[in-house]
Amino acid sequence: MDAYADMIRNTSTREAPWYVVPADHKWFAHLVVANVIADVLEGLDLKFPSLSPAALEEFTQIRRALSEK
Repeated sequence: MDAYADMIRNTSTREAPWYVVPADHKWFAHLVVANVIADVLEGLDLKFPSLSPAALEEFTQIRRALSEK
């Protein structure tokens, strides 16, 4: 158990953290993993890219061209 704790402590970083997931009950393990994924995604603070008016117009023209086919 000490070697396991040392491995987690020495290899988990801010950029690549380890998450210890209990596996006694499959449903609970899935719940823990889903929660970790949701927390990490929320922490990324993702936003849609902003487009210039010219780029937005180009996308609009492309969308029209594709929907005509």
